[in-house]
Amino acid sequence: MDFSLVLASQAIETTIEYTGDGWQLRIPAASRLLAQQAIHAYRVENRRWPWRREVTTSGVLFDWSAVVWVILIGFFHWLSLQRPDFRSWGVMDAQLVSAGQWWRLFTAVWLHGDAAHLASNATLGLVLLGLALGRYGAGFGVLAAALAGVGGNVFSWLFFPGPHRSLGASGFVMGCLGLLAAQSLSHWRLRKPSWWARTNLSPQVARLVAGVFLFILLGLSPGTDVMAHLGGFLTGVALGWPMAFIPQPNRYGKLNLSAAFLFALLIILPWWLALKSAGSGSAL
Repeated sequence: MDFSLVLASQAIETTIEYTGDGWQLRIPAASRLLAQQAIHAYRVENRRWPWRREVTTSGVLFDWSAVVWVILIGFFHWLSLQRPDFRSWGVMDAQLVSAGQWWRLFTAVWLHGDAAHLASNATLGLVLLGLALGRYGAGFGVLAAALAGVGGNVFSWLFFPGPHRSLGASGFVMGCLGLLAAQSLSHWRLRKPSWWARTNLSPQVARLVAGVFLFILLGLSPGTDVMAHLGGFLTGVALGWPMAFIPQPNRYGKLNLSAAFLFALLIILPWWLALKSAGSGSAL
């Protein structure tokens, strides 16, 4: 499937077939050399990221660069322990967001109430983010997950326009789950299932349903910010579906690096504004 997407991105006609020796790609003889070059370039691109590893025989990939995100949320929690008022500078406060402090929608994703809250999000987030990065690429995956976390805070802000404060990476984590569920939609469309597959529970639809049930199990716990979880999950699905059609080689090229840079910018700029606002006294 990966090789077929690579060839499709180069406008090379290809068909996936199963023979007695396994799965193969059938291409026109005239396109053989160009196809070999495209697949070789794809392999070279993927070889540059050693943290990306296959974790199952079915080809599921896990990207261990997700550990960097765990370190980051741990670092921000450590900062909040050093300065008791640090959380107040970045927490998602619906009234302050409505007053113009939009950066709180971004900064709240990096804050946690206590060590248990941090450990819960870090543990589940490491698994889901690692799988999302393995599927979409490190830069694209982490940027989409971060935007999903912001989307969760936007949902929470719109649903609770009055006094409401929230913080945590739960929307980010649910966004990763949405990204993984979204790839089932793209697979279902790419393979153009028959009428029988559309009217029955195909493997792709089954994966999507499994993602929804996982969200119900993990995201609708009593006492949590359900709207932030729902917003993160839906934003993840909305971002993941079109991203799944990005040609595989681009996921580890310059465009992917640009996405990683934008992710870093979405950390630095909101926190710079938060600290600047705190310094001027307007956040108190």
